[in-house]
Amino acid sequence: MWMQRVAVGWLAWDLSGSAFWVGMVAFADLAPAVLVSPLAGAVADRVDRLRLPLLTQLAIAAQAALIAALAAAGWMTIGLLLVLEVLGGIAACFAQPARQTLLPGIVPRTDLPSAVALNSLVFNIARFLGPSLAGPAILAWGVAPAIAANALAYTLAASSLLLLRVAPEARQGHPASASLFGEMRAGLAYVARHPGLGPILLFAALAGVALRGVQEILPPFVERLFAGGPDSLALLTAAFGVGALASGLTLAARGRLAGTTRIAIAAVAVQAVATAGFVASGVFVLGVLAAAVMGAMASLHGIAVQTLVQSATDPAMRGRVLAVWGLITRGCPAAGALALGAAGEVFGMAAPVYVTALLALGVVLWGLSVLRRVAARLEQEG
Repeated sequence: MWMQRVAVGWLAWDLSGSAFWVGMVAFADLAPAVLVSPLAGAVADRVDRLRLPLLTQLAIAAQAALIAALAAAGWMTIGLLLVLEVLGGIAACFAQPARQTLLPGIVPRTDLPSAVALNSLVFNIARFLGPSLAGPAILAWGVAPAIAANALAYTLAASSLLLLRVAPEARQGHPASASLFGEMRAGLAYVARHPGLGPILLFAALAGVALRGVQEILPPFVERLFAGGPDSLALLTAAFGVGALASGLTLAARGRLAGTTRIAIAAVAVQAVATAGFVASGVFVLGVLAAAVMGAMASLHGIAVQTLVQSATDPAMRGRVLAVWGLITRGCPAAGALALGAAGEVFGMAAPVYVTALLALGVVLWGLSVLRRVAARLEQEG
């Protein structure tokens, strides 16, 4: 997946030469979460939670194979790439809540913080290795092989789900209690009314819009700020992964809920400073160091919020709440990427980042003002 994301970003830049269109491609992949994720969560709470990710991951494999084939044949256009990224994003929206709802059925509640951290750790190992392979592959053979590798990987990943053994009560969703849209609305209302989940997810959404856009549209930053190419893009993306890997190991070793809300908020403050530093110097080495800090803090924040969500949510609502989390992790970076790409065409790549970093620090101040109340509701052991 990370090989494909690097390759698709570079393909969009190569086809258009525009930061706006690179942002649009990132938006096309991530934005379907805004409309689809709440519905996908309601579906995940009803159906077989192994079969749903199996089918959706095969769909993602087919999407990757088609992009690779069109790119190799020279038939890809920016418009066609946008359409295919939307389709892949829709499939990912259905895969995410079904897959994540399985976690509490695999490990005891007391081990959930470590399990969530280890799950993120595996993700971030791939986030490090994928770009380090994508850069040389793009240099040597172009973008098509890097994207084709994802088609193969998703096929293997889908097949591996057949080996997973999950208790029937954790695998099978509940019988339908209302219409699908009625259950979707009930999930959104549950999040909005919950005194802990509502504020922490709102905080994550605002922080995601403000800070995650940079990571979604790296090619314009690489070329305009650092005068780099695919190798520089891969190195920067790998630096995000290295930082995320280090923070994932830290939280996996920590293994407790107490203080997790504070970590989620403090990580955003450090990420905002590092994001401003990323564009401040124009020196590539300093950009790599800033990227590592950004990756570490984004991972700390994400793991902390997901741990709190998994722990505090009513099991009957877990798919729908995790779908809202999926909406935030996909839709909010998409909105940030689109805004940064559009603003970058007018004001340059650095100035909009300074503005979003300041906005993120304002969000942190609000988070600190509600910290004690939210932590009391989310960090209850048992």
